[in-house]
Amino acid sequence: MNLKAIVFDINGTLIDIQTDEGMEEIYRGISHFLTYQGIYIHRRELCDEYYRLMDEQRGASGEAYPEFDAVELWQEFLKRRPEACKALPKEKVRVLPSVLAEMYRGISLFRLQLYPEVKNILDDLVKRYKLAALSDAQSAWAVPEMRALGIDGYFAPIVVSGDYGFRKPDRRIFQAALDGLAMEPKDVLFVGNDMYRDVYGAKQLGLKTVFFSSNQGTKKSAGVEPDYIIYQFAELPKAIAFFEAQ
Repeated sequence: MNLKAIVFDINGTLIDIQTDEGMEEIYRGISHFLTYQGIYIHRRELCDEYYRLMDEQRGASGEAYPEFDAVELWQEFLKRRPEACKALPKEKVRVLPSVLAEMYRGISLFRLQLYPEVKNILDDLVKRYKLAALSDAQSAWAVPEMRALGIDGYFAPIVVSGDYGFRKPDRRIFQAALDGLAMEPKDVLFVGNDMYRDVYGAKQLGLKTVFFSSNQGTKKSAGVEPDYIIYQFAELPKAIAFFEAQ
């Protein structure tokens, strides 16, 4: 295989992350913050509306694998409160959706760290291959999290499902990564931790796949087999050598 580029899933593959979107503290904290913006809503009502707006977005998309947009969700939340927004400075109204999206994620976060050896291996790979990242996530969350861990600079492009309105295993999101790399599937390896969303999704386009059996993701999917399996990220160089020898 004439390997020229590697596309990585992010969460569960590069980043060991744990969040809990069901925490009452999220909605209490945001509810209190909104009080200072002249918006009064109880935390339980806020939680219900958040998920209702998410369902509305996904339902209106018409996609087989719909994705929501967290910033757009908060824009809609504010749009439904015109009187309160009218009393705020225009610049504040403009930035509030992004602030609320980041606040939501930040309060929900329990763990954010790289898997062992990720940085060392990326340091080596970036010298030899083009690297891209592809994640079912939100740009308001994924990019700052990558930046916080010092890995955002390794990848171009960084493809995030929230920017597209659909998520893996939709073949179009894998194609977006290939287009950003200006590469053909035969020259690209995909590394991910979910057998259905990552491995099945990538194989639809003919990408060779490495399945990282990490502490996250679906381990089995009927009829889906990766080309190589690793159980520690440190095993990735051995997997790459396997493909290069073909």
